[in-house]
Amino acid sequence: MLLHQVHSAYSDHPSHIAVAVSGGGDSVALLHLAYRVVAQTGQTLFAVTVDHGLRAESATEAATVAQFCQTLNIPHTTLNWNGTEAQGNLMAAARDARYQLIADWAKSNGIGHVMLGHTRDDEAETFLMQLGRGAGVDGLSAMDWRPRRLGIHWGRPLHQSMRSELRDYLTRQGIEWIDDPTNENPKYLRSRIRAAMPQLADLGLTVDAIATSAANQKMARAALDHYAAKEADTHLTIQGGDVILPRNLDRLMVPQDIQRRLWLASVMWIGGGDHAPRQRGLSQITHAIRDGRDVTLNGCAILVKRDHIRFTRELNAVRDLRCPTTEIWDGRWQLTGPHAPDLHISAVGEEGIRQCSDWRASGFPRPSIISSPAVWRSNTIIAAPLAGLGAEWTAQIVAPFSMGKNVH
Repeated sequence: MLLHQVHSAYSDHPSHIAVAVSGGGDSVALLHLAYRVVAQTGQTLFAVTVDHGLRAESATEAATVAQFCQTLNIPHTTLNWNGTEAQGNLMAAARDARYQLIADWAKSNGIGHVMLGHTRDDEAETFLMQLGRGAGVDGLSAMDWRPRRLGIHWGRPLHQSMRSELRDYLTRQGIEWIDDPTNENPKYLRSRIRAAMPQLADLGLTVDAIATSAANQKMARAALDHYAAKEADTHLTIQGGDVILPRNLDRLMVPQDIQRRLWLASVMWIGGGDHAPRQRGLSQITHAIRDGRDVTLNGCAILVKRDHIRFTRELNAVRDLRCPTTEIWDGRWQLTGPHAPDLHISAVGEEGIRQCSDWRASGFPRPSIISSPAVWRSNTIIAAPLAGLGAEWTAQIVAPFSMGKNVH
């Protein structure tokens, strides 16, 4: 059954696959199962471990994983992160760093798919953590088993399996694993929830029941996204790189949750990032619309007018962003024109708009213009397509608007 889950997860047979291996039972079991699968399919398998540097034993554990991979003839890489310099939520910082390090490593090695050893137990624990934060439908939804993030497809082929099944598998195979003491440290919420699971099971809140609820929430989220997309077709307008929505969506009989999805999809499309704003961010938008004032959120400036709301890029988020004219700027903009090595793309900014005498004729408000892309030669602006400067240059959005990322 476990072998079938891993095999069927990659029926499209990408040529290169990696497994993120910490040394724990879940990831070691996944690695061994993947090893058996690629022996049948002929795919190339890699393993990668991130040493977060948070415990004295971490380097030794990474070396143990490397040795195990060597016995299976699987190429292994250890990536290092200096976790002692992290600020704020250490576990969240470690998770984000882990994804970024692995994504960068994978792309540099031509690997587009990375498997993670997440289980049904992880699903249940995450559900309870989100429930404690007052999460809504999206935050309580089951995790996507094959999401795309940071330019990589992340696979969770064992998301329907129990942690105990994987350890039983390793025991039958005679394979050892490493128990991370962090998982039992009551300092961390996930560890406390994990310790409480037996008592919750006595109340009927089993891993299976909780994970089933998460799956039901995921179906509800899909339905809400479906209807939000229909409302977007009716009420949402894209102008340049901006999103415009009516301010009076209540009077247009658009339900509040659908309104929020439209707002947050707009913020995510313009501001980028992999994590949608949480409920506090939603409240900021709600209060700003009610009070008729502008607000910024996740690199997006939300301009509240009498009859509409405009979502545009916040200048501070792109002020220092610079790239060659042949590259995609800010993850969304592609500029076409007479490229040259001494030219670069940066935001129009305050200095640039002073050199665009006719920018008001564009129909865009000032915040939209100053955060839009411009072609520069040193400190001289050559073209600013949205401001109407430089007819030989055009700017096109290459990242389509999507309702796929919403609130937690």
